[in-house]
Order: sequence, then C-alpha cells, then structure tokens
Amino acid sequence: MSDVGSQQDVDIDLGGLFRAIWQRRARVLLATVGAAALAFGAAKMVAPAYESETRVLIESREPEYSGPNEASQTSSDRIFDEFGIASQVQVLRSADLIKQVARNMKLHELEEFDPSAHPSAVSDLLVMLGLKKNPLELPPEERILKEFNTKLQVYQIEKSRVIAIAFTSKDPKLAAAIPNEMAKGYLSLQSGAKLDSNSEASRWLEPEIGNLREKVREAEAKVAAYRAESGLLPTGETENFATRQLTDISTELARVRGERANAAARAEGVRAALADGRPVETLTDIVGSPMIQRLKENQATLQAQIADLSTALLDGHPRLKGLKSQLEGIREQIRAETRKILSSLENEAKVGQLREQQLLQQLNALKAQSAQAGEEEVGLRALQREATAQRQLLETYLARYREATSRTVANATPADARVISNAVVPTLASFPKVVPITIVAALASFLITCVVIMLGELFSGRALRPVSGSGRMPETAGPAAPLVSQEVPAPVAVPEDEHAREEPEPRIAAEHDFSIESVAGHLLDNDIRVAVSVSPGGNEGSTATVMLARLLAEEEHKVVLIDLSGSACPTRLMAQSLHLPGITNLLSGEVAFTETIHADRFSEAHIIPQGGADPHAAMRGIERLQMIIDALTSAYDLVLVECGAAHAASVAKVARREEIEIIISAPSVSEERIIEELTSFGEAGYRDIVLMTGGGEGSPDLRDCRAA
Repeated sequence: MSDVGSQQDVDIDLGGLFRAIWQRRARVLLATVGAAALAFGAAKMVAPAYESETRVLIESREPEYSGPNEASQTSSDRIFDEFGIASQVQVLRSADLIKQVARNMKLHELEEFDPSAHPSAVSDLLVMLGLKKNPLELPPEERILKEFNTKLQVYQIEKSRVIAIAFTSKDPKLAAAIPNEMAKGYLSLQSGAKLDSNSEASRWLEPEIGNLREKVREAEAKVAAYRAESGLLPTGETENFATRQLTDISTELARVRGERANAAARAEGVRAALADGRPVETLTDIVGSPMIQRLKENQATLQAQIADLSTALLDGHPRLKGLKSQLEGIREQIRAETRKILSSLENEAKVGQLREQQLLQQLNALKAQSAQAGEEEVGLRALQREATAQRQLLETYLARYREATSRTVANATPADARVISNAVVPTLASFPKVVPITIVAALASFLITCVVIMLGELFSGRALRPVSGSGRMPETAGPAAPLVSQEVPAPVAVPEDEHAREEPEPRIAAEHDFSIESVAGHLLDNDIRVAVSVSPGGNEGSTATVMLARLLAEEEHKVVLIDLSGSACPTRLMAQSLHLPGITNLLSGEVAFTETIHADRFSEAHIIPQGGADPHAAMRGIERLQMIIDALTSAYDLVLVECGAAHAASVAKVARREEIEIIISAPSVSEERIIEELTSFGEAGYRDIVLMTGGGEGSPDLRDCRAA
C-alpha cells in the first residue's frame, strides 16, 4: 500500500520464486550434497553407542502359603497407583543402588565411566585459565555416579505398571549387563526392605504381647472378683442367677394362676348345675369320678330290675318298693358325691390362690434383688468390655506376630516386582543413525538454500509484481464480482477539470452488475463474516438488505441481521411483531442475549429487531455492540448489520474497521450521492466497499418496503 499518485499495490510472484530456485539448481544441489557428505562423514567418525533395556513389572507378590484372607488383605493394602510407580522409578535412580551396581561390576576400572581421570590438553588448559572446574576435585565415586546417570534412563511405560531400565554404552555386552544387574539389585533391595520390616515388627510385638497377656489376666481377674462380690453368678451367656430366678418364678406364677382359674371355673360350673337342678352327669369332673361311675352302674342295674318286675308285679308289691327305695338311696349317694367333688374343686381353687399369693411375695422380693443386680451389672459389663478389648488386641498381636515371624526366613517375602524382560546384547548401534542423519542434513540444507534464494529475490524486488486495476473496478468484472473493493483515495486538492475527468468513472461502474444476487455471490465466495450495510436512500436500501439476507439464507447460509436503522424497516419486514425485544433492549441490559434473536417470517434467516428500549439509554452501552457481533460470528456464517442512512463516523462505532465489509445499499440513488458516500468512507479509512444498487431485470421496485 502506498500513496495514490506515486505507488501501487504489489503482489508476490510465486512463479518467479520457483524460477529463481531452478536457475540456481546447481548451487542448491551442491549445497545439499555437501551437507549430506559432511553429515555422513561426521556420523561415521562418532564412536557407536549401544543401548539395551530391562523391563520390571511392579505388582504385589505374596508367598504361596499365605492364607486367602491374608493374601486379599495384603494385596488390597498395596495398591500401586501412578504416584507409587513414580516412587519406584526414583528408587531405581537412587544413588545407593547405582553405587552398589558400580561396585559389583567394578565400573571404576573402566575409562568409559571416568573420562575425567585422563583429561585432554584442552581440558587442562581450560582448568588453568579458570574457565572450567577441575573434575579431579570430585571423588572417583561421584564422577562415576555422574557419568552413570548420563547413560541411564529409567521411565514408566505409558498406561502400565511396567518400568523400563535402559542403559547406553560403547560396549554392547556392558549395555545389556548393567540393566540386568540394576534389576537384580532392585529386587534384592525390595526383598531386604520387607525382611527388615518383618523383623522389626517381630521385635516390637514380643514385649507388647507379654504386656497384653498380663493386662488380659488382670482384667479377667477383676471381672471374676466383682462377680463374686456382687453375687452375679452366671447362669448363661446373657443371664445371671437373680435374673434367671426371677424368670422362673414369673413362669411358675403364670402357671399357678392358670390352674387356680381353671379350678374356680370348674367349681362354679358344678355349683350352677346343682342350683339349677340340671343333671350333673354331663360335667367332666362328675363323669370322671370313679365313685360316680360305680353308682351310675348300680343305678342302671336297679332300674333294669324294676322295669322287669313291673311287668309281673303291681306297684305296691314289697319287692318293687324295696328296689325303688334302693334306687332313691343311690341317687342320694350320687348327689352327696357331687357335693364332695364341688368341695374338692373349691379347695383346689383356694390352694391355688394361696400359692399365687406366696409366689407374688417372692416375685416382689426378687424384683428388688434384680434391680440391685442390674445396677451392679453396669460395672460388671464395663470390666467385661475392658477384658474383651484387651483379649481381642492380644489375639490380633499374636496373629501379626506369627505372620511376621513366618516371613523372617530367607525367600519368604519376595519383592513386589519381577523382571518380565531381560536386557539382551544389542547388535545395532543406537547412535549415530548414519542414514537418517544424512537424509535430515540433506533435506535441511536443501530447504535452507531455497529459503535463502527466495529471500534474496524478495528483498531485491524481482519477485514482486504490481496489482492491476487498483484505482477502479475491473471492466471484466462478471456478475459474481460486484465488489468495489477499492482503496478509496483520501481527498486531495485537484483542479476542477480533474474532477470533471473523474466523474465518468461511476458511470462506467454503473454499467456493471451490482445486483443483490451478485453481492450475495461475493459474500459467499470471499467467506465474509461481518458486513455493515449503509442505506443512503433510506427504506429502499434497508429493503434491499433484507432481500440480501433472505437470498443468503436460501443458499443455506446462516445469516443474522441486526436492525440499527432509525426507521426499523427490517424489523417490520422480518419480525413477527414490532414489539419484540431487540438490540436496544440488549444494549440497555434489559433482556438476555438469546431473547433478542428471532426467526424471519419468510426465510431461514434470523433477525435482531430494533427493540423498544430508550435509544439514548441504548447508546450508552454502544461499546458492548462489538462484543455482541463477535459472539454472533461464532454461531452464524454472516452477521449483517443494517445501519440505515448512517455516516462513516457512526459506522465506526459498530465494528472494527479492519474486519468488516461495507455495503452501500443504494437503489434509486444518484451517482453523485454514491460517489459522495464512497468518498466519505474512504476518508474514514475503510478499504473494502461493496456497492449494491438493487436487482437485475424484473426485480421489484424497492421504493416500497413491502416489495421484499
């Protein structure tokens, strides 16, 4: 971009850049081959290094003789989470383990692990000049440890409980032996730690168990003494003597009461039968009496004899009289025996009553004793709880002691890890990879050389070409390119004749297609996200903007139109009602964001109507408009803002100047007015302006708002 009179827009000539590279292909090829050769030679000169790896699985391991409950408890106690595995990685990198491996394998005898012991002349010179610390000041063990750590890699395999131990060395056999030795030392260290833990537990439990045994004996002795002093002799698991005796007497009292009531009821039945003159032979107590049964038998015999003699003798015969006299005597005996049975039942009821009174006296006495025993049992239960707690603790300690003692022997507690992959002697060097290094060096050299050539072409200006038609619309613009898209010049002082020469320019532009369809095609082709429509002619331009939004919606483009016009023409054309909440309500903070978005009546487009809030109050929140537009761009393909007959200064408040497309919707507007609008927006700094003058042939007259 430059001033209008002297410079013009330029573009990068990509074809020129590639031609420049092709012209210098020999130089590019030479640099690529040279870099590849240097990389190949350097890789061949580097001493090869070999890497091998051992893998260890971290898991809970218990001896086979452990019980099922013991094993489940132990495995649940040892849960190796992410932090547990990370801790084991640090154990494998610990200095003590590395020093142990170094001593076992005598690494101090190898020059590879102590290169500082034989410093070079350059190293000695740097030490003399004070530019480097003398490495021999460190102990040999520390130097070996430092070199060992540079060659060692310990890491957790992703999403697993496997730890990899990788080691790099110039000797392939040593590269395999060291990881295996580290895994062996780690397993020994873990097993030894568990043995030490069990031994310490056994030593601690022995005196504790002795103390607990004495405490249990004392607690149980206190329980026995208290029971004897209080007379709380046990008769079961939950009862004492007083409680048991009270229960027995209560049971006996219930039985005696039942018997007394039964005897009284039986006596009352016999008494009622005698008083009413009813036969008593049906009563159970009368029928069951042996005496009554014999008398009944004699009565039946006499009645049979009287019946036999009555057929041959008269009633006054002495024999019949004698038999009848005997029959009456038997009946009297039966009545007398019945009264005896009644007296017996009454006596039985009285005895039951006396027994009941005695049992009640005993029960009351035992209740008092039981209440006193209940109070004494409170103290007894406290002593029993103490004794039970001490015994349970003793049993727990004894179980732990037996478990710890059984695991103090060798190989009784395996480490919570096992080797699943031993390191093997590598056959291929891990570094340097000659072929990949050579390829990467050649590719990097090729790219750098090409970039240098292109930068040289760009800085020299040979790869830049001017953009044609920067001052006016191209005459070859088709119907899909209505964009004025011009850099509108700032006003300069020119003679009147120059203005006269520039006036035909809008007339030439007017011959091109500035229809609504062409503007819609331009917005779709260039993926415009925010467009501001200015309608110098008033409602005619606003109506054209509504038609543009509906046309884009027909193309399955998600469009929302914000009505910022003073006449509310888009609201009348698209909204269901003029009283819907809109942009003024949103800027005033009266409604939520989603309540202001409404569907168009005749298309898939959406509209944010003008709203019914006070315009002056809404203007105080105009700075929120840019945030509203930014939010809408995340949900819609195009945000179309209709500003009506607004000026460039007013449009500047709507959206950022560098991100919007200005549409001059000017159907039936004179060319002079269009040129005036273009000039005003150019002065305001807007670069991309689209002119929309209405539809093509057969388009409706836009002077009527209802034409949309």
